[in-house]
Amino acid sequence: MRHLGAEKVAVFVAFGAVSAPIAADDIVQSAADGQSNSRPPLLILDTLERFLDAHGLGDGEIEVAPIGEGHSNVTYLIRRGERELVLRRPPRPPLPPSAHDVLREARLLRALRDTPARVPEVLAVCDDSDTIGAPFYVMERIEGEPIVFSVPPPLDTPAERARIGDELIAALVEIHGVDWRGAGLEGFGKPTGYLERQLRRFKGLWDLNRTREIPAVESVGGWLAEHLPSSGPATIVHGDYRLGNTMFGTGAPARLAAVLDWEMATIGDPLADLGYLCMMWSEAGDPEVGLREHLGKVTRAEGFPTRAQLIARYEELSGRSMSDIRWYTTLALWKSVVFMEGNYKRAIAGTTDDPYLKQFGDGVLELAQQAETVARGG
Repeated sequence: MRHLGAEKVAVFVAFGAVSAPIAADDIVQSAADGQSNSRPPLLILDTLERFLDAHGLGDGEIEVAPIGEGHSNVTYLIRRGERELVLRRPPRPPLPPSAHDVLREARLLRALRDTPARVPEVLAVCDDSDTIGAPFYVMERIEGEPIVFSVPPPLDTPAERARIGDELIAALVEIHGVDWRGAGLEGFGKPTGYLERQLRRFKGLWDLNRTREIPAVESVGGWLAEHLPSSGPATIVHGDYRLGNTMFGTGAPARLAAVLDWEMATIGDPLADLGYLCMMWSEAGDPEVGLREHLGKVTRAEGFPTRAQLIARYEELSGRSMSDIRWYTTLALWKSVVFMEGNYKRAIAGTTDDPYLKQFGDGVLELAQQAETVARGG
């Protein structure tokens, strides 16, 4: 076991990971070590080690580092000897009903393993909350580079940036082309009524998540219900499809190696993914504010396609009509408002230490205004 300073409860070794925040009570050696803390731990190392041993995953002491943006489900990079693994678990409670279901996410990844969808392999699943305090699963580590705030140097040219956009759309079309029934996902989601359920669900989540009155949330929700489009055949929907939730290979030419963070996935209308991608995609001339600017600023660089070009490429590869894309982009904005308010509520309640989430107070208001603007055709 390696310790951070003299703190026996804060085991942390960074080894090339993109690290999220870590607190002294996040990781404990044993359940007894965490009993005096005010919050439950996120990892219990001795029981995790026994679980990994039982599944033949690595050997020896555990080194662990938080990776990813760390704003929803919690992701850790685990090293044991020469073996590197990735562990996914929910954040600390309280959690909204049906949210952060990592077992459902693991089921989907296993179903997609032998399809064209680009996903990591799930190596082990634990549904026993006593092991580390919550259900979790362990998957392979994909070698590559996430593209969130910068582009890796080998890909940082206009030609490679254009290829990144092409790869992103090609991978999305692959996901939407999967025979989900043939993959064993019957019952994973309802193939009809997806958009209506989205409106009902997020209206309910807003009632649960909100910390203040924001009239724009109500007005945009009403606009969405009034202008509801007709969905085509149902496909797998990722639910959080954006550049930052993918992993690209380490060198040129640009190659999307894996699509990550499937916790919102279901069966439904594929254009919801494209609307979300457009909502998160920044281009030259966009206002330099809001969630798009924070997580999508990198795509302003020369060579990256515009939103219109992404839409045209998707239409070309998928054969689907894009006539209602404004509705789907508005839906994505509205849903993001609801999610951001929920994360902000967790932050001010003290159940997360993520400083990014504590900034959501103003960000929610900005995004709600943006949703109203897009709904009006702006």
